[in-house]
Amino acid sequence: MKTDSQILRLNLAGLPIDWISWKDAVTLQARNLVVWTLGEPFLTVFGGTSRSTGKKSKMVIHPIMACQGRIFDNQKKHPNLTNKALFRRDRHMCMYCGKKSAESNLTRDHLIPLSRGGKDRWQNVVSACRRCNQHKGNKLLSEIGIELIALPYIPNHAEYLALTNSHRIRTDQMDFLEPSFSRNSRFNR
Repeated sequence: MKTDSQILRLNLAGLPIDWISWKDAVTLQARNLVVWTLGEPFLTVFGGTSRSTGKKSKMVIHPIMACQGRIFDNQKKHPNLTNKALFRRDRHMCMYCGKKSAESNLTRDHLIPLSRGGKDRWQNVVSACRRCNQHKGNKLLSEIGIELIALPYIPNHAEYLALTNSHRIRTDQMDFLEPSFSRNSRFNR
């Protein structure tokens, strides 16, 4: 097992809440807070040896686990805007010229520039290569005749979880999250 594998934590209603480490998953399970699990077990953790029975304890961890707690956790209305999530939302593609690039070659561009009253929000930002971002500068698209390849949108919580963990997400976790993605989603495996 990779030590960077993440477990998808759900609330009792089956809504995805966050990613947790395998160590946190073991703690939740040891405290009997896990109500149900999904996916094939992918980790067995061995503990100490019982003095009374002489048997070694073990715990089987699943990639998706629903835990006790409030049914409706206080999820933010909009997920945090980070460059990493933004670039993944836009599939590492410049939304002006359409070229795919590594994250190190992409920038966050504001459709309405901050200097002109624009906000740093999901609906006002797109991924742009450095060349296109420099060309656009602090102008509006209509002022320089550029069109977007795709419109910006706010990813819902399930999609955001996939965007922030996409390089480590398991197939069973993606299969669980994907039906909840917004209809605007550009996320692909």
